[in-house]
Amino acid sequence: MQKKQIRSWKKVFVDDLNYVSYELKDIVAKPAVIFLEGELGAGKTTFSKNFHNDPEGSSPTYSLINEHKDILHADFYRVKEREDIIHLELPLYLEDKNFLLIEWGFQHLSNIMPEIPDSFSYYVLEIHVNDKENREKTDQFSRDFQLYSLKLDF
Repeated sequence: MQKKQIRSWKKVFVDDLNYVSYELKDIVAKPAVIFLEGELGAGKTTFSKNFHNDPEGSSPTYSLINEHKDILHADFYRVKEREDIIHLELPLYLEDKNFLLIEWGFQHLSNIMPEIPDSFSYYVLEIHVNDKENREKTDQFSRDFQLYSLKLDF
């Protein structure tokens, strides 16, 4: 697997997420799988809600999958085994979708790939929290985002 950085955004605050989402949608080749990577509390779900323009939406942590028009949002935090992914029947959800956002999914890449149609491109969006001490005190902390394309050779 080859990973190539194609864009980065520095010092992004919550109010800036609309711009990042808009630009990311324009950059990636559709349909696209975008793995959202970052530590617990980095803002993966917050970014996803903004990406599909549903700030009040729920996290798919317990349902595992949420649909939003042409976007499928999955959270694999609780996924332990390949069978958990197979039982989701992802191909049924992906028809007419331009984006599949997956939180905590990169470690399951080899189990996810067989479930995704060949027409999808793969990306990783890494989210890094700046000023971690400030994060504990307020919501006004920034994040850095790095977008990578993935060339899969397995």
